[in-house]
Amino acid sequence: MPIAIALVLVAVGSVAFHLLNPWWLTPIASNWHYIDATIAITFWITGVVFTAVVLFMAYCVFRFRHREGTQAAYQPENKRLEWWLAIVTGVGVAAMLTPGLFVWSQFVTPPKGASEFEVVGQQWMWSFRLPGKSGRLGTTDTKYITPENPLGVNPNDPNGRDNVVIVGDDLHLPVGKPVRVWLRSVDVVHDFYVPEFRAKMDLMPGMVTRFWFTPTRTGTFEILCAGFCGIGHPQMRGNVVVETESDYQAWLQKQQTFAQLSASAK
Repeated sequence: MPIAIALVLVAVGSVAFHLLNPWWLTPIASNWHYIDATIAITFWITGVVFTAVVLFMAYCVFRFRHREGTQAAYQPENKRLEWWLAIVTGVGVAAMLTPGLFVWSQFVTPPKGASEFEVVGQQWMWSFRLPGKSGRLGTTDTKYITPENPLGVNPNDPNGRDNVVIVGDDLHLPVGKPVRVWLRSVDVVHDFYVPEFRAKMDLMPGMVTRFWFTPTRTGTFEILCAGFCGIGHPQMRGNVVVETESDYQAWLQKQQTFAQLSASAK
């Protein structure tokens, strides 16, 4: 009986803690409320299954407790029960995975007319590259990486000459405009994560990953690395400053292009 009561208290206490606890998701600052909805669906499904399993365990502990003269009956298999378990488990897993597949498709497919920028991760800082007046990002290659060209921009690509290069400083974005994000790493695996944007994506050496989002409110939001990348991982942080279009353009005019940086280095 004490064990059965303890299991019931675990189930009731878990549900009460979820409903009454003060720790909720960080307020959102982008269009990705779909991420929150998917998380909520997962919590509801796993929460119902957890509660049902714990209460069933409590019932079994009480119902089939030891009694003098009672002998357990060995039943090697139960086809009907196995089918029910397989069907219910399959439906539950599908219910959790299906919304995520739709959200993922939206997450990596930007709308037409979206602007773009690049995130470059390296131990242990964030760097960024934005298109210049041409509106296009130039090509890159790790063979071009030098102290004067830390992002590996192709010096022979005319589209990269006017790219704005930001090394280890804040990124600025205009509010209310969709933006495609390209991500790459020049050393190890990193993970670009801004909690308020519900934006999180791995940066894999030798690959270019992507997603998009629309900042919905102004402010300064912290960038974290959510993938362990070495001894300096906890200090790999940065900021995204979301501001009005006029403030963004004023900031952009003060930034140096790849051509200007190359000339300064020479």
